[in-house]
Amino acid sequence: MRLSKMYIRTLREVPNEAEIPSHIWLLRAGMIRKLVSGVYGFMPLGLRAVRKIEEIVRQEMDAKGAQEILMSALQPAELWQESGRWYAYGPEMWRLKDRNERDFCLGPTHEEIFTDIVRSEVSSYRQLPLNLYQIQTKYRDEKRPRFGLMRSREFVMKDAYSFDRDWEGLDISYREMYDAYEKIFTRCGLTFRVVEADSGAIGGSVSHEFTALSDVGETEIAYCDNCDMAATTERAACVDDIPPQETELPMKKVATPGTKTIEEVSDFLNVDRKKTIKALLFKVFGETEEMSYYVAVFIRGDRELNMTKLINALDIPEHAIEFADENEMSAVTGCVGGFTGPVGIHDCKIVVDSELVEHKNLVAGACEIDHHIMNVNYNRDYKGDIVTDLKLIKAGDKCPVCGTPIKIARGIEVGQVFKLGTKYSESMGAYYKDENMEDKLILMGCYGIGITRTLAAIVEQHHDENGILWPMSVAPYHVIVTVVNVEDEVQKTMAESIYHELLSKGIETLIDDRKERPGVKFKDADILGIPVRITVGKKAAEGIVEYKLRKDKHHTEINGNEAAAIAAAYVDSELGR
Repeated sequence: MRLSKMYIRTLREVPNEAEIPSHIWLLRAGMIRKLVSGVYGFMPLGLRAVRKIEEIVRQEMDAKGAQEILMSALQPAELWQESGRWYAYGPEMWRLKDRNERDFCLGPTHEEIFTDIVRSEVSSYRQLPLNLYQIQTKYRDEKRPRFGLMRSREFVMKDAYSFDRDWEGLDISYREMYDAYEKIFTRCGLTFRVVEADSGAIGGSVSHEFTALSDVGETEIAYCDNCDMAATTERAACVDDIPPQETELPMKKVATPGTKTIEEVSDFLNVDRKKTIKALLFKVFGETEEMSYYVAVFIRGDRELNMTKLINALDIPEHAIEFADENEMSAVTGCVGGFTGPVGIHDCKIVVDSELVEHKNLVAGACEIDHHIMNVNYNRDYKGDIVTDLKLIKAGDKCPVCGTPIKIARGIEVGQVFKLGTKYSESMGAYYKDENMEDKLILMGCYGIGITRTLAAIVEQHHDENGILWPMSVAPYHVIVTVVNVEDEVQKTMAESIYHELLSKGIETLIDDRKERPGVKFKDADILGIPVRITVGKKAAEGIVEYKLRKDKHHTEINGNEAAAIAAAYVDSELGR
């Protein structure tokens, strides 16, 4: 392709909206263009990179026997109501009505659609196992779209769904997809970790997230260097501290004027924060106001609440909970903002972190302004409606598997796999008949890859101060031939010869034949990140060209007649062909 004829516009300045490297360089390279917040279009080079990722995904999915189909992004509400997710999915779902007032949504995911297909067309055990996938645009009305393609409202996703006769079959399908994902992200040039993850709105019993390591990633992962433990922090189990043996002392109410925070009360009473109880107050919204209720959560004062664990403990959708208005909640439950404790609170659901059960003689709010209670003990003084691990794991905490201090890293979620089991087949009636003609529920799994987010993750891991450094497998083009002076016939003739020879060898090649200054061409070549650059300049008359890999700082001079062969051999070796 000739740059003189390509629709491309690189930017010299960093766009004001761009905060992270992938967003900056994809915009500056002219590969994406913003339409509105969270919605981006793909320009020629950006689209080529997206298509490269899609092709890698197709190859690995097809190799596992999965079959590609394409479903509509427009989905009828009835299927979501049937599965119970029309309400549960929450405000991220784009909802709309047709002219007949029938409810639809723009699909954020497709579990219901694929389940409907299979329940309608699969009846016998002989038709299973089955794995169907698609690569399609998804829509999620993110509250805070940001970081370009990282968290957008419209994105390209590969979603696959497996259908099996039994749990053993599902285990096999899950392992096959897990293996395919490892190959996909390796081929895309990503450094990644596979970690246990929460299933969220998708549901199911087991889930793993594929996380591309990056300091700007929104996912925090906890991992252990001594064993195989690795999980997102929202999923990672915490080990309860073993408290020292103490005799339970009588409760004692004390005046603590103006001490609303854990830090203030611990300083005022000269007690360790580990000897305090932190209260967090929430309201859970049901489908009607009558179904709503208040929740009081109690954890140790030095701990942070893991909201995902709380949501799972309450078995509610993520969007159905928010911090309570303390004045409104006080009128119902007796809580007092800044001075709430588990003793004396009423008419709300009490959720207690498991760590508090064995700890003795703690300090808690007295549900009275400017007062706390000392020597509060579980069972004797209060009990929880739910007692479970609610803690957010942090660096240095004990590994839940081996006890070694864990470490924390950040990353970008690029893929996730789920064992759904019978979550959708049961609610939507997806059965098959076994060898004895008995109806059995189909076991399901689902497997997603964010195609456009993977594009951004690749740029996050592969860039420098001058632009993108594409891995060969996903580069929009493999080689760029730069003509320093297109008015020079010797340079032009040699460049054209190298260009056409590369094309004849199956190498995807750009030729920069624009009437631009050399500095502009070199700058653009760096921003675009094409892996190999061959520069035809003044020494063309001597049969010499410059050969440079984008990832290297320096170029070498080689014989122009050998340039195409050298570049082609390198490209082929990088692509493993």
